[in-house]
Amino acid sequence: MVESILVTLPALLFLIVLFGGGEQFRRKNINMDGDPPIHRGLFYFSKYSIVILWVSMAVHAWGCNLSCFPVPGLLKPVALCAWFAGFSLLFMGRFGLGSSFRIGSPQESTNLKMDGLFRVSRNPMYVGVYLTLTGTVLYTLNPILLLVAAFIIAVHHKIVLAEEQYLAGAFGAEYADYCHRVRRYL
Repeated sequence: MVESILVTLPALLFLIVLFGGGEQFRRKNINMDGDPPIHRGLFYFSKYSIVILWVSMAVHAWGCNLSCFPVPGLLKPVALCAWFAGFSLLFMGRFGLGSSFRIGSPQESTNLKMDGLFRVSRNPMYVGVYLTLTGTVLYTLNPILLLVAAFIIAVHHKIVLAEEQYLAGAFGAEYADYCHRVRRYL
C-alpha cells in the first residue's frame, strides 16, 4: 500500500500544481495555455496521453495488473527510480520557470530561463516526462504502453524542435549562445 501511495502521489501533486498554477496565472491575466507549436490536435492528444500513462502506472501500483510479462525483480526499483527522478525534474522545472511556464509557445513575451536546472538541460521538463514514461513501461512491461510512450516521445521531440524555432526568433543571439553552452536534453 505504501508503494501505491508513493507512486500515485507525485503524479497527482504535479497535476494539481499544473492546473492550480493555471488558475493563478489567470488571476494575473497570464494565459498559461500558449499556442501549440505543432498541429493542435496532435499536440493536445500527446499531452493527454501522458496523463493516461501516469494513470496506468498508478492503477498498476494499486494492484490492477497491466503487465503482459512477469516483471523481473531488479526492473521494479529501476522503474521506480525513473518515475521519481522524472517527477523531480518536472517539479523543479515547473517551479524554475515560474511565470514563464507555458503549455505551448507563449502568446506574450516571457523571460529566457538559463539558471538552475536550465544550466544542465534546455528541456528538463521534457526529460522528466520521458523518465516518467520509461518508468511506467518498465514497471508494467505492457507493450501497448510502450507504443504509446514511444509515440508521446516522438511527438514531444517534434514539439521541442518547434519550440526551439520560436525561442531562436524571440531571443536571437542570446538563445543561440545558450544552445551552444547547454544541450537539448542532457
